Amino acid sequence: MTYQPKSDFLHIMLERGFVHGCTDLQGLDEALLKGRMPAYIGFDATATSLHVGSLIQIMMLRWLQKTGGQPITLMGGGTTKVGDPSFRSDERPLLGPEQIDSNIAGIQAVFAKYIDYGDDAALMLNNAEWLDGLNYLDFLRDIGRHFSVNRMLAFESVKSRLDREQSLSFLEFNYMILQAYDFLELNRRYGCMLQMGGSDQWGNIVNGIDLTRRVAETEIFGLTSPLLTTSDGRKMGKSAQGAIWLNADMLSPYEFWQFWRNTTDADVGRFAKLYTELPVDECDRLGALEGAEINEAKAILADEVTALCHGRAAAEAARETARKVFEEGGTGDDLPTVALTAVEAAGGVSIVQLFVRAGLSGSGKEAKRLIAEGGAKLNDDPVTDAGLMVGADALPIKLSAGRKRHARVTVES
Repeated sequence: MTYQPKSDFLHIMLERGFVHGCTDLQGLDEALLKGRMPAYIGFDATATSLHVGSLIQIMMLRWLQKTGGQPITLMGGGTTKVGDPSFRSDERPLLGPEQIDSNIAGIQAVFAKYIDYGDDAALMLNNAEWLDGLNYLDFLRDIGRHFSVNRMLAFESVKSRLDREQSLSFLEFNYMILQAYDFLELNRRYGCMLQMGGSDQWGNIVNGIDLTRRVAETEIFGLTSPLLTTSDGRKMGKSAQGAIWLNADMLSPYEFWQFWRNTTDADVGRFAKLYTELPVDECDRLGALEGAEINEAKAILADEVTALCHGRAAAEAARETARKVFEEGGTGDDLPTVALTAVEAAGGVSIVQLFVRAGLSGSGKEAKRLIAEGGAKLNDDPVTDAGLMVGADALPIKLSAGRKRHARVTVES
């Protein structure tokens, strides 16, 4: 991009790598310079926590607030009942109202750690407030008439699914209309001028801008972030053990810290810019380190990301646990733990099954291969027998897969 923004927010977004696309970069920059801008990102409540894949959007809202804007976090209490079809191969399972409310409560706890909601500094809203009470016929007449089916079918998120001859229900097709309506309502009620989201939301964002311009005759903007993958091609937010959740009750701060500590060398500088508040020069310095020094850079990255999500004390405790495990061979009380029932422990459980249950192997076959290749350890000693049974008298134990991944096995108290 040749345009050099003057607003602090856009300068940071571009400098740190947050921008994938913008509907009008110069127009947005000029609007930001005029005063406090309300901007929103929507989050559907499909689980009781968000995972690392949503962290780039959370950081965008955090930087908006730090540069004087007003973040609006929009919970999709209404749209979750429909399900976003964007770039999905199948329809999302429909959730009931109680599950959606429970999920929203869990997700709200994440945002409280990143954004200050006191004294109108930011808003936490739920689109069920205006979607649940819609009159269908009035909505079709007043809002539906502004949407061209031809244009909606041309959006890549829909087109890719139809091209693969995968079913797209009428319910899902309505999602983009509802999300567009969200932007219109937020503009009417709160003067919201900007919607942000991942690049997969471009079509939905453009629809909202077009609808708001038509109905409210207001100039508003869209800004998207890249959909990140790691340098080795893995989708951000996922690991061999599953999703990297942002709530401590779904993933321990130690496991969260360890995920970032295991960042590939090529991603350290880029991730430091996106997921920490370290100065850009420092991020570049960390990313340029090599050899043994890059490992300390990864620990710094893990410290900073974990401190934002779980607090500085949790980050320091995680680093100390890692030090004990790697340097002193300790069991590490904060390691991910598999707790066997007393009955299981009395009968004995195979070492192969324990590696799978601990998330250190994806299958029994993979665990046996790990043992055969010498990568499996029990209390820091190599496991040589794939038929080994572990009973109550041996517990607790520490399992290791390679040098970096560890877990504990205990008996339920």
